[in-house]
Amino acid sequence: MLIVIILTAIALFFGIIIYLVNRLVPRKVQGIEKTEEIASILPGMNCGACGYPGCFAYAQALTANPDLITQGSCTIAIQDAEKSAALEKALGVTLDAEQMRKKALIRCNGCSEVIFNYSGVETCKGASQLLSGYKQCPFACLGMGDCVAVCPQNAISIQPENGVAVVDGEKCTGCGLCAAECPQNLIDLVPAATKVAFICNYRPLRDIPSREKCDAGCIHCRKCLKACEDEAIVWNKERGIPEFDIEKCTLCGKCIEACEQNTIRVCTRVKLLAEDKPKAMVH
Repeated sequence: MLIVIILTAIALFFGIIIYLVNRLVPRKVQGIEKTEEIASILPGMNCGACGYPGCFAYAQALTANPDLITQGSCTIAIQDAEKSAALEKALGVTLDAEQMRKKALIRCNGCSEVIFNYSGVETCKGASQLLSGYKQCPFACLGMGDCVAVCPQNAISIQPENGVAVVDGEKCTGCGLCAAECPQNLIDLVPAATKVAFICNYRPLRDIPSREKCDAGCIHCRKCLKACEDEAIVWNKERGIPEFDIEKCTLCGKCIEACEQNTIRVCTRVKLLAEDKPKAMVH
């Protein structure tokens, strides 16, 4: 009888504990439902391009600070009209998908001379460790496909004629994985509405002894800056390159004509045209 009483008392004690825990401890972590809602909208690729280790971690960050969507958006979700609308509703913000869309741009003319035979690890990262690569320009595309390997949209390929990577603007979602992977730092994310692009990566402020730019490299003459009548070009003194204001650019083509090195090209959805210097404007 005593044993029955003891066991009953123990059961009653733990029953009370379970009841109190069930009433006092929240069943879900605060904000978890909102995080789960946001995570369900995201693509679930866990690519890390947003700067977070996965979609759920990114959703947690957005739960805490919805404004983060405009600073480091998931480009794949933004370019999907349904997902973009769902994110607006879940976060309580207004998104301008057109302005937020980005595309990858590879800043290399592909004219740099090969100065020695490289026989090491067949990756751009491996090749760049030896004298900044095997080309005359220490900032040239090495063309071993590190960017190709990480692109989830198969939007990057290596041109067989010059061994330089090129982006298919129709496929590119602007996720930024290629930019993070390139050891030469020659891939930038630019607005999808970019009209003209500067495609030289040579940095005069980081000259390397005995290494030169290619024959088609920017000579920093600033003729493009002087030719622009719309004040759509500013000179980035830190990087030593021209930068373009999309809103002011009228695609008049005067900067392209002024560039003797052909480092400024017309862009159509950030897909570089094959023509050297277009005689007519491209729309």
